[in-house]
Amino acid sequence: MRATGLIALCFAVILLSPLARPSGGSGKGVASFAQGDSQELEETLFVLAPEHDNGQGGIIVAWIPEPLLKLCLGKTLSQCSAMDFCIRTTSKQVSTCRNLAIPLNRLPSYPPGMRPRRVLSLSFYKLLPGGPYQPLEDYYKSLPRSSLERISMSARIKARILFTRTADDDDFRLEQVVATAPF
Repeated sequence: MRATGLIALCFAVILLSPLARPSGGSGKGVASFAQGDSQELEETLFVLAPEHDNGQGGIIVAWIPEPLLKLCLGKTLSQCSAMDFCIRTTSKQVSTCRNLAIPLNRLPSYPPGMRPRRVLSLSFYKLLPGGPYQPLEDYYKSLPRSSLERISMSARIKARILFTRTADDDDFRLEQVVATAPF
């Protein structure tokens, strides 16, 4: 009798759980959206040296939203990220937005559903020789240091990525370097 009651209780909890109910009209369950919808994409990413490397030898790969790209060229990743923050924030009076290198009214707006919804970056440190990121490391080492300090069209890769969108944020994982600039 106890086992039957426990099974019925578990079934009721699952059935009544908000994760089991479909979300508004889309037919998709909230559970799948909460975990994120992933898709494989081919995108252009920027390759940079970490701003405060301290001899660690890291590699940064950044994905910049298209509307912001023109303003980010020639800037550091920190400057680009600050502009991105000021586009997305509702409180433009914070010091980050007051101290931008450009006037706030020159910042573009992001269209709904854009990919990615913000500047995203990955940091790679101490990569294993011959591993899956060897093409990235070889390309990074072939570039002059000056092209890695700021966002540059000469330090780009075309890559297969696994893009994940959740209700709160976007994320990506580098799967494979397909091509290196110029392309």
